[in-house]
Amino acid sequence: MSKTIKGNAVVGQSGGPTAVINQSLAGVIEAVKKFPGVKKLLGSRFGVRGIVDEKFIDLKKISPAMIKKVAATPAAALGSTRDKPDTEYCKKIFDVFSRNDVRYFFYIGGNDSADTAHIINELALNANYELRVFHIPKTIDNDLRVTDHCPGFGSAAKFVASAVMGDDRDCASLPGIKIDIVMGRHAGWLTAASMMARQDESDGPHLIYVPEAKLTETMFIDDVAEVYGKYGRCLIAMSEGVEDEHGAAWAERIAKSVERDSHGNVQLSGTGALGEFFSLLVKEKVSARLGGKKLRVRSDTFGYLQRSFAGYASAVDQKEAHLAGRTAVKYAMEGHTSGSVAFRRNPGRTYGITCFRAELKDVARITKPLPREFINERGNGIKDAFRAYALPLTGGLPVIGKLW
Repeated sequence: MSKTIKGNAVVGQSGGPTAVINQSLAGVIEAVKKFPGVKKLLGSRFGVRGIVDEKFIDLKKISPAMIKKVAATPAAALGSTRDKPDTEYCKKIFDVFSRNDVRYFFYIGGNDSADTAHIINELALNANYELRVFHIPKTIDNDLRVTDHCPGFGSAAKFVASAVMGDDRDCASLPGIKIDIVMGRHAGWLTAASMMARQDESDGPHLIYVPEAKLTETMFIDDVAEVYGKYGRCLIAMSEGVEDEHGAAWAERIAKSVERDSHGNVQLSGTGALGEFFSLLVKEKVSARLGGKKLRVRSDTFGYLQRSFAGYASAVDQKEAHLAGRTAVKYAMEGHTSGSVAFRRNPGRTYGITCFRAELKDVARITKPLPREFINERGNGIKDAFRAYALPLTGGLPVIGKLW
């Protein structure tokens, strides 16, 4: 296995932005600059689409001061893409690499990005073209396989937990029933983070619903009525991808006009329909269950705010995202031909991680659900064990005070 090779490098960003995705970009830029064999570091505008269209920024010309500023800025500084390349699409990418003497490719994204990297790596191997291909993990969904957690999740989890903490105090001030819709199409990791808002048993969220545990209409009505009867209010955190007893997403089931993205997925985060539907269910059926009591019912869809909220990124998340970018370059310069940067949590009471190289095929395509052991038996809450897993990633949360 040869060490460094001379040529150009390309770095791109893909999928939903995060509060720390640019930390990984900065890590790549800073690490690549240390290797004179890399002639140009080309930043692809809008992910793989920018590669095909050959729209690049020469990142070696960007000043260190600007790179530092960009690193602390949320969302994708290069621009992102929802393109999901197949083999034919990847052949176009590989042709661009061949013509431009690109020998290193760093792709920051989720499992689809890992799949893209995997396809391009296979094309290079088959063509006997020396190319180092590395996937750098990113997703607030925290659903990549192999790694303990994903850069971006800690900051989004901090936002969700803090927002729900404040929302609980709001709900306690003017008691009623409140529903918060949180991102998570197939995995409930981010919605589960809302449980960290609780400091005692009376705090919300009192109910948490994730895609991994089926939710029926009857169950929802029973749960809300029970909690309201106990506390005189009820705060609910619900994943946008929560499913009914048949495995169908409630959002798709209730949609009057279904809008889909480029992957064929129903639009979830840009609409308040799910919250409105369950709010109406409360007004009509939970109210009836409580003897016709008029209920104060509200809902919020956190939407895109939770993934790119400026000034509230987790310091731990920022550090680890930067480390992931640097480590990808390190692996490439050591002579590894491909891989995905993954985290392993260190044993012991003090939180820490160790990076290791995972195979692209083991990270590509398939997502990692929230483990059932984190979900309570009824499927309407998250166990305390999740706090021990997620809290270190947030870097710490606010502490509230209560007079009663």
